[in-house]
Order: sequence, then C-alpha cells, then structure tokens
Amino acid sequence: MAYSLAEVAVVILNWNGRRWLEQFLPSVLEHSAGAQLVVADNASSDDSVAFLRQHYPQVRLIQLPENFGFCEGYNQALQQVEATFYMLLNSDVQVTPNWLTPMVDLLEREPSIAACQPKIKSFLQPTHFEYAGAAGGFLDAYGYPFCRGRLFDTVEEDQGQYDDVVPVFWATGACLFIRASAYWQAGGLEKEFFAHMEEIDLCWRLQNLGYQIYYHGGSTVYHVGGGTLPKANPRKTFLNFRNGVALLYKNLAPRELNKILYTRMILDGVAAGQYSVKGDFKQVNAIWRAHRAFFKEKKNWDGKRQANAVKKPTSQLTGWYPQSVVWQYFIKGKKTFKSLNVPDGAALSS
Repeated sequence: MAYSLAEVAVVILNWNGRRWLEQFLPSVLEHSAGAQLVVADNASSDDSVAFLRQHYPQVRLIQLPENFGFCEGYNQALQQVEATFYMLLNSDVQVTPNWLTPMVDLLEREPSIAACQPKIKSFLQPTHFEYAGAAGGFLDAYGYPFCRGRLFDTVEEDQGQYDDVVPVFWATGACLFIRASAYWQAGGLEKEFFAHMEEIDLCWRLQNLGYQIYYHGGSTVYHVGGGTLPKANPRKTFLNFRNGVALLYKNLAPRELNKILYTRMILDGVAAGQYSVKGDFKQVNAIWRAHRAFFKEKKNWDGKRQANAVKKPTSQLTGWYPQSVVWQYFIKGKKTFKSLNVPDGAALSS
C-alpha cells in the first residue's frame, strides 16, 4: 500500500507561542503541501488564536479548554485528529523541502517501525546539530539520555557523519513522526510527565511492544529550542530529574530495576552536589524536590509500572548503551558519539 501525505497530520501544540507561529508556520505550510495542518492551542493567554484565525484560516485550530502541558495537550488534541500518521512538531521548528516524504516512505516500507525523527539542526547555529534530538537518541546504563551529535553540552558540527537511516532508542518530541495506531496502542504520551522525557518514555513502551524507533538523515529540520522553558530554569530541572527517575521505574525489567534506579538516584545526588559547589541552590532544590515528588507519588507510579505488562531486559532494547555516559564524558573525556563506540544498529538504505 502506498501512503500519501493526505494521511499525515502535522500537529503543532501551541502555548503562548504567537511569535513562533508567525516565524515558522509559513515554512510548514510551504513544505507540507497535501498533509493536514493542525494547531492545537493549550489555552494560550497571548493572541495566538486571534493571529491564526486572521492570518491562517486554512489551518485547522483545536482549542483546548486549559493548559494540559505538552503530554496531555497532545493526547487531547490527537483524539480529535483522523490520520494514519501524526507528526508532532514544535512551534519553533523550521522545516525544509521534502521533509515529510522520507519518513512516510520509511514507515511504509518497514511496518515494524513505529516512529522516527529527522535530522535536527540548530536554527541559531545552522552548521551544528540541535541539543534536543540531534541525530537520534540513546540511553546509557543509568537512564541518562544522549544523542548522536550531542553529548551533554557538546554539540557536533554536521559534516555528513549522520546522513544515514538507523535504529535508535528514542526519537525527539520536537519533531516526532509516528503511526497513529502505535501511538494509541502504547497509550499515548504519559500525562503525569507534563513535559520533558515524555518521548523517551513513549519510545521505550513502543520497543517493549516490539516496535522499532528510527532516525532518518534524509530529512532535515531546524529547531530553536528552549522556546517554552529555558535550559537553566529550575522547573525544567525538576521535570527532567523527576521524570528521569519515573521513566526507569515505569519501564525497567524487574531484575534490573533496583540496581539501575538507585544508582541513578545517587548520581543525581552527585549532580546536585556539583550545583551546590557552583552556588546554584535553585538547581539543588529542584533536584531534591524531584526525588521527593517521585516518592510522594509512588503509588501512582506503581500503577503506571503495572500497566506496562511487557518490560524487556535492557540487553534487548535498541539504543541502550551499557556503560555510563557520565563517566565516559566527564572522566574519560569522550566528547563525541562516535568516541563512545556504541554498537551500530541495522542501518537501512536511505
């Protein structure tokens, strides 16, 4: 069966992002001809809705009654969208010609692939990859995420080293192309996360269900990043650390749970110590509150863990790096993805 772009819904979740819509929606319209274009507004208090109605009446507008956050905002919006494929696209992304077709073709060719992402480059530094996703995501032995093209704050220049089509652990939520059927089979995005780490959790659940996650270097977009919460915002730190622990608790196989989870929490404590040395006590407090929130909500996370009936050992997960990327980066000085010698997955022809 040959799919067409008419079966793709490009869905942008907006919250007080009028400036991003004004800047980047034109590129989405220009380069997504044939696809459905939807903006779901998360109860913005700016003039986003009025702007869309006045300037882009051809774009379908879904108005949500409250700010549900990134995760539940998308869940609520996508329930109202009929499509074979969803493209979850951040409002601060500039797309390029023919950006959708390679991903549509990939998922048509390989039914086992549930989701993929394009090459994510920096809008502010177009020669380099962008922090949130780069060339596909991985997890290390203690659940810390990293990407091909980005380890911690070291972002690589794009020199064609990732112009391939390969399996990864997770695909970025900034530009996530996914089968609608697989999205709902996995339960959608975890609403309790609110935002941050949600795409990793979803991709992990998809892997546990037997699907693959891919990166496609034949498609490129440019992402500003930090459009909602700046990187150093304590709220962002809280969500990343709380959700990072919950991510492991929800998805790890029983035999691996305690060792990995509690080692991770110790390492989080080391991170808090580093912030303390720098005098950044807002970040220290955010990490402390994140762990406290996890244990306070543990009954809720118990239910989430039980709902994930299948939990594969990490050795069976594509893109799980069985070493500490923290150790490799900060102690051994390995600053690029290729220096980690992560085993290659089964690359496909682009």
